[in-house]
Amino acid sequence: MDSLQTLSRRHLLKGLAATAALGYSRAGQCASPADAPAVTSREKLFLFRYSDVRLTGGPLKDQFDRIHASYMGLNEDGLLKEMRVRAGLPAPGEYLGGWYDRDGFAPGHCFGQYISGLARFADATGDRATADKARRLVDGFAAAIGPDGFCYPSKKAATNFPAYNYDKYVVGLLDAYRFAGVVNALEILDRVTRGAIPYMPPRALDRLIEHPQHGADDESYTLGENLFYAYEVTGKKEYFEMAKKYLLTRTYFEPLSRGENVLPGRHAYSHCNALSSAARAYQGLGNPMYLAAIRNAWDMIERTQQFASGGWGPNETFVEPGKGKLGESLDQTHAHFETPCGAYAHLKLARYLLLFTGEARYGDGLERVLYNTVLGAKDPSADGHYFYYSDYHPFATKAYFPDKYPCCSGTLPQGVADYLISAYFQSSDGIYVNLFAPSVLSWKIQGAPAQLIQNTGFPESESTELRLKLSSPAEFTVYVRIPSWLQNPAQILVNDRSTSVAAEPRTFASIRRRWNNGDTIQVTFPFSLRAEAVDDQHPNTVALMHGPLMMVALDRIPTLEKSIISSPQALKKVPNTAGLFELPTAPEKRRFVPFYKIGEESYTTYFQLA
Repeated sequence: MDSLQTLSRRHLLKGLAATAALGYSRAGQCASPADAPAVTSREKLFLFRYSDVRLTGGPLKDQFDRIHASYMGLNEDGLLKEMRVRAGLPAPGEYLGGWYDRDGFAPGHCFGQYISGLARFADATGDRATADKARRLVDGFAAAIGPDGFCYPSKKAATNFPAYNYDKYVVGLLDAYRFAGVVNALEILDRVTRGAIPYMPPRALDRLIEHPQHGADDESYTLGENLFYAYEVTGKKEYFEMAKKYLLTRTYFEPLSRGENVLPGRHAYSHCNALSSAARAYQGLGNPMYLAAIRNAWDMIERTQQFASGGWGPNETFVEPGKGKLGESLDQTHAHFETPCGAYAHLKLARYLLLFTGEARYGDGLERVLYNTVLGAKDPSADGHYFYYSDYHPFATKAYFPDKYPCCSGTLPQGVADYLISAYFQSSDGIYVNLFAPSVLSWKIQGAPAQLIQNTGFPESESTELRLKLSSPAEFTVYVRIPSWLQNPAQILVNDRSTSVAAEPRTFASIRRRWNNGDTIQVTFPFSLRAEAVDDQHPNTVALMHGPLMMVALDRIPTLEKSIISSPQALKKVPNTAGLFELPTAPEKRRFVPFYKIGEESYTTYFQLA
């Protein structure tokens, strides 16, 4: 750690000043530099705010609206009950049950994430009721904090999950401040931190190697990301120093940076999530070792751990490569991917890598996981049950986790709200279009308002139109991601005319010109059918992909003939249906839909080639 550079407050402000110099500013930007994300020379692309992007239709908006409504319905008295009981305050309402309660697996564990998700939805929608709900939860939490700063709902939480709960408090309070206007959240964060420190380990513990007597399932190695975030927002050096303490550098990041695959055997979600701490460390400390670690880890996950959906970690564990473990898991478990949590970690990592490198392949990975995992999560039930595992077992169904309020109930609203900041990015010379979804991006060019309006039926159609709404002509570049799954060339038209723009898969096509109000870009991405083997040891166990989508069968199909699926156009859409496709097989046609379309039906993901 001695070689790490220190991110000074001066360096942070210098980076923020550089953002304004670019000429591209965020609509509704934070009022003060301390309230904005750090921007350094290490970033090639930059995030928009949630409020800069508005979904206008399609499956992403449908899920976004449903999840927003679901979390607006969370019972506030139930969320605060055990904290109030512990503090000796009036505690109306019923206990929520499941993991969340005093005797649950992890009491109060997702409280901070619920606040975080609500705050992000508040910024995204401008809805005052959502911001008010986040504020009430913060105020209720603050009222229950002990005079010594004790912030946990119970001694069990402080003993078994001190770092896990604290990590969620940090992000919840920071997001409440930044996105919901809860101005006292930072003062509360300081109190919470003072109260949490006595219960937390002195450094990140590697639970694969070290076996602490208490908190064996705690995730202290994920703390760095949000502690760096706390430093960026508050400017307080103690958060910066804490962040460095909780980096799992020696046994995890350093080996990964050298190309050593130390993933197998580790808890999959939390160690993917920990990679975001390495990303923040690179962003804040400047040590290229951390960038090498996350780039290598991404490649290892993509090449040795992923199912066709982009999900990973059967039974929540990274597998040993080259042993056929993914293929073996198809019949051995129903727990193939910890979906809301895993997708949240994966999409965060993809965004960090996009910011640092500008490479389209990370957008491809983000798209795969979004459409084929979390977009297909069952909506929460009214009584507190949540979708947890994606199941790739033959003839599976989507099911709720048996216990109420598991960990995936915390990451679900955060991840779905993050669709907005995954769709577009900005650079010093233009705008990057990463996701193809009906939406409106609002930003400014040299202080003048601008919009990019995207109209598309993607992923159920193969084309998108980007229309610019400008107050005056402006020269800049529109970068459009060209997906790696293309087997036929993308077609790009500008104002209905063909162009000579290079559009190679795994790149961003660069379209630079002086744009006028009403100019359009039309892009077509020809979909085709392809088979993807589950791993090298099971080459004839395949899933079917159609463009970006993993297609699952509604019929029992033990085998598929290679000759049938060898044609890229073999899969045919059934007219006048919502996402239903047919594959001609003897003696009858077989029905397929994208995974995200599955509701209560049984489905099969992998097939044997005959």
